[in-house]
Amino acid sequence: MSRRTDLDLSDDQRFALMKLRRNVADMQLEEKYDDCFLLRWLGARNFDTKEAEDMLRTSMKWREEWSINKDDGWKPPQLLVDHIPCGICGYDKEGSPVVVIPVAGFDVCGLIKSVSPKDIVRYLAQKVDSYLEVARQSSLKHGPKASQINCIADLTDFNLRQFTWRPAAELVINLLQMYEANYPEILKSCFAINAPKVFAFAFNILKNILTGNTLSKFVIYKADPNKWKPALASFIDGDQYPAFLGGNLRDPDGDPRYTTKVIQGGKVPKEMYKKTDKLSLSEDMTLVNIKKGDKLQLKYTVTIPHSFIRWQFKTECHDIKFGILATDAENIQTVLMPIKKVACHEFEEIGVIKCKYPGEYTVVFDNSYSFIRSKKLAYNVHVTLPVNEKTIDTIDQIVNMEE
Repeated sequence: MSRRTDLDLSDDQRFALMKLRRNVADMQLEEKYDDCFLLRWLGARNFDTKEAEDMLRTSMKWREEWSINKDDGWKPPQLLVDHIPCGICGYDKEGSPVVVIPVAGFDVCGLIKSVSPKDIVRYLAQKVDSYLEVARQSSLKHGPKASQINCIADLTDFNLRQFTWRPAAELVINLLQMYEANYPEILKSCFAINAPKVFAFAFNILKNILTGNTLSKFVIYKADPNKWKPALASFIDGDQYPAFLGGNLRDPDGDPRYTTKVIQGGKVPKEMYKKTDKLSLSEDMTLVNIKKGDKLQLKYTVTIPHSFIRWQFKTECHDIKFGILATDAENIQTVLMPIKKVACHEFEEIGVIKCKYPGEYTVVFDNSYSFIRSKKLAYNVHVTLPVNEKTIDTIDQIVNMEE
């Protein structure tokens, strides 16, 4: 843990930094975790030293639990390396690295079906850490202003449809929470360009997760290059970002997308999906056989408002319909979750939904549409008591939204 002599701080801020540095001395942080690093945690907690220390210690425990940058021989699956769309293209005028993200190349559903969630989290954390190290090295030359990261998110062809699959929505929300809890104050600016109308709706939902400090760094532009190109040019020299964004950088073959530095991502080939034809049961799952033309209806009585129904299920070889009905005290039935086909033979379905009111809730596994095949189903469905989980509401909003 090294000290910086080039920081522009008030007396109170300098005192808070000295106090935090002393309080975390027992953690024996690596040399790269310098004063700029400590200031990120202080800034995220309004220079409250105790809160900043608690946040930092919690994050370090998270890094240990998830083996972030642990020297254990782990290598990310090549599929992640090839399909996570991002890359540093250059630096802004103050020396901060600029990361380009072609959002349309992020096939979140394909990634979930092909690699483990832990590998996704670990690889993304590794990428962010590598970007922060680039920023740290640049800050040693250009000063503390270079210690943060700029982001240009190209939203051309952005489509919400894949995010309405509940596991995809949950992964995205979990990644945002991971970012907020473990990478505070790393963002210098984020230009979201070529944003379709539907992105504004999605962004309003995600405001439930992102902090005010993070939100203040976002600038969103519609698909109007006459507006966003001058904005980019005002803080990045042309020789530091790709031609398709208005800069001068191209690949040796003339490609304006600068793919030698910026991974474009793309659809994960279906042959790369994990095979899940055969059911593998965990101890808490129940195995049943739903005959052709039949249904399985599981009834749960909810007595406390805002409780949750949580589920986990998968089938062998074929899909099945799934939905949830609610019946109130006056015996009026409503559809809480429409009954529709779920491809849970390809990937385990996991989800949660809030039960706003007391009543009887019926979880339906529907095979009535199949006149040929019975379906082998493994499931775990249970009710949990209310907790302060705005994340659940956010996921439900994403899953239920339509373009």
